Amino acid sequence: MPAIDPFAVFARLGLADHHRLRPPDRARPGDILSHNPATGLPVAAVTPDDEASTLATIARAHDAHLHWRRLPAPVRGEIVRRIGEAFRRHKADLAALVTLEAGKITQEGLGEVQECIDIADYAVGLSRQLAGLTMPSERPLHRMMEQWHPLGAVGVITAFNFPVAVWAWNAMLAAVCGDTVLWKPSALTPLTALAATGVAHAVLREQDLFRPPADVRPESIFQLAIGPDDTVGRAVVNDRRLPLISATGSCRMGRAVAQQVAARLGRCLLELGGNNAVILLPDADPDLACRAIVFGAVGTAGQRCTTTRRLIAVGDAFDRLRPRLLAAYATVRIGDPSDPGTLMGPLISASARQQMRRAVEAASAQGGTVLHGGLPGLQRLQSRPGHFVEPTIIEMPLTPDGRNPDIVREETFAPILYIVRARSLEHAIALQNDVPQGLSSAIFTDSLRAAESFLGPEGSDCGIANVNLGTSGAEIGGAFGGEKDTGGGRESGSDSWKHYMRRQTNTINYGRELPLAQGIVFA
Repeated sequence: MPAIDPFAVFARLGLADHHRLRPPDRARPGDILSHNPATGLPVAAVTPDDEASTLATIARAHDAHLHWRRLPAPVRGEIVRRIGEAFRRHKADLAALVTLEAGKITQEGLGEVQECIDIADYAVGLSRQLAGLTMPSERPLHRMMEQWHPLGAVGVITAFNFPVAVWAWNAMLAAVCGDTVLWKPSALTPLTALAATGVAHAVLREQDLFRPPADVRPESIFQLAIGPDDTVGRAVVNDRRLPLISATGSCRMGRAVAQQVAARLGRCLLELGGNNAVILLPDADPDLACRAIVFGAVGTAGQRCTTTRRLIAVGDAFDRLRPRLLAAYATVRIGDPSDPGTLMGPLISASARQQMRRAVEAASAQGGTVLHGGLPGLQRLQSRPGHFVEPTIIEMPLTPDGRNPDIVREETFAPILYIVRARSLEHAIALQNDVPQGLSSAIFTDSLRAAESFLGPEGSDCGIANVNLGTSGAEIGGAFGGEKDTGGGRESGSDSWKHYMRRQTNTINYGRELPLAQGIVFA
């Protein structure tokens, strides 16, 4: 396959002369180098922000919000609709950058940009539905209601594994809610961030619906700050002009962000780690389960927050599935993510590969049996350019008291699937919930009772619980997020929009008397 040329892509996007972008051999001191994880080689250099430029960017977002919030929500929705149409026109090029920087296979790159399109469409409809409630008042000739107002400029911190979709989940909803957005992307995927922001900026420059004063540019609705956590990240998290910080990343990062934002009494929307399990019952459809498990465990090289990391098999369920699963793993084509025939691309970096090695070694030390991949799989691909690994399956024994071993309770961002065996559905649910994270979960069964038990209050403790489909591949219409160490945040659909607005309760007295609540007499 011909290599993806990021500069040709930027030219097709109308961003050929982007002032922050240059070839890697012309990198300046301090530049961020974007690498292709399939080769390990740099593909471009990007000028980073520092603390001063980040604070100036926050100021622009804040100033733009003061005017953007005045625009009626359906008009804001029309501008978002045009941005969604621009994503449609540039879908292939944006997806190519996702493949180049994040190592996602072509289909996953296209799917990620489709999420941007879908959430823009969703936000357009939402712009006419930002409704509050009317409540009865206990006082005569009084009316009570609530309404939702724009919150402010919102800080959005995203990770490498979804370098554009998570920004869009936040940005499109925030925009129709009347907020502006300051985006700090992963330093591993700066090209995707520059391109997506550039597409949105082109729409904002061309539209004639939002015309702020001359000292405020329409493009300031979507601001971008690229740089290291200790300068750019700290400035974003600590700035009171950003009343909400939406952060996606590791549990460690989320704890640090939460503490800093809480210190200034700001809001956090956290989407953190996931140690997601599939429960397999003996009555499950083995073909359906196999397809879902392979996609969930191998897709994005195991680097999704919703990746299937654990298979909890009840009774002899795994014995029935094992031949199909091993045969499916043997057919997974690993290679250039831009090749249409590839099913699994590389890990994001050499350090990610090393973390996978350490996890496999720890699993073996804790009694695990490698069924596929493992250290031999890592060794087979070690001399290959890039950061490729083989997907790995390890069957793990439980502890003497029937619980998960330590390594199974950890999230490793790599294609490792741990198999554990449970005595019963109740034991399987206990094992599923016996991890710090609580993002996504699934059960495969033809039993209505088992499915409903899994979905009930004593079942899965995750924010996402599926029946007869895998842990990955959430749709934008539902609220996305999880519990426990996953952070408790919700993005995308349902009523997630409420994160980006402030609620106000109103009481109107249209009478001539002043009755007090609770029957108080003050005279």
